[in-house]
Amino acid sequence: MIYADKWQDYELLDCSDGEKLERWGKYILVRPDPQAIWKNEKNHPRWKNPDASYRRSRKGGGAWNENRLPEEWTIDYKSLDLKFKIKPTGFKHTGLFPEQAANWEWFSDLIKNANRPVKVLNLFAYTGGATIAASKAGASVVHVDASKGMVAWAKENAALSGLADRPIRYIVDDCKKFVEREIRRGNFYDGIIMDPPSYGRGPNGEIWKLEDSIDELVKLTVQLLAPNALFFLLNSYTTGLSAGTMGYILHNAITKNHGGKVTSEELGIPVTQSGSALPCGAASRWQGEF
Repeated sequence: MIYADKWQDYELLDCSDGEKLERWGKYILVRPDPQAIWKNEKNHPRWKNPDASYRRSRKGGGAWNENRLPEEWTIDYKSLDLKFKIKPTGFKHTGLFPEQAANWEWFSDLIKNANRPVKVLNLFAYTGGATIAASKAGASVVHVDASKGMVAWAKENAALSGLADRPIRYIVDDCKKFVEREIRRGNFYDGIIMDPPSYGRGPNGEIWKLEDSIDELVKLTVQLLAPNALFFLLNSYTTGLSAGTMGYILHNAITKNHGGKVTSEELGIPVTQSGSALPCGAASRWQGEF
């Protein structure tokens, strides 16, 4: 397991019975988590007194209860000097997946040590955590997401981290269609980050289902790797698709023509109360030979 263990402004205090107790800066949240199937005693005192808790509705969706939160606030990831806007949404999310910090550390080192200009493509880029990490490390970044609102949020995060004037190109588009156009244009990238949802829709109603589409999309996107590319990162949060499965897809698509090595592991966040770690999806990483 790859651990996101360098946070100071985020902490996973406890998790049990389908829920997790988290600290985001100074605010304590309770949110659902399908991986926490165990039933421990909820001894941490803040289980009974969070600043807000998200409860699912039997009719679908859910809502924040006991809400004593501001509309938004910021937290720092001091290890890489990054800052993020946190804003709880109607779908339990806060605008940031803290486990991804482990990936930011990995590819930031590759970018910094490349000793040459590095161009990165971030697909399904959400609010730009990976975008600003790559930019802070010195890369130029193309940030692609189908949601205009998420792209606007990413711009705010870049500004918060002092990157408003850095070479980041923001694009609202269907990721597959963008990749197809980039292939026709003859563009190449030194690093590619792909963080696809399990299910989603593009800006024109295009339906995305990970298990039906990911193999084709990875094979397509690999065509954008530069001959001396540094890395390709593929994330998955889909239950039933293991790290090994995603790694197999990545290995098949890349190593024949680009060499290098693929590793795949679960991502995890340390749990303060238990001393163990909560699994938070999988990361498959290809690293080039250089």
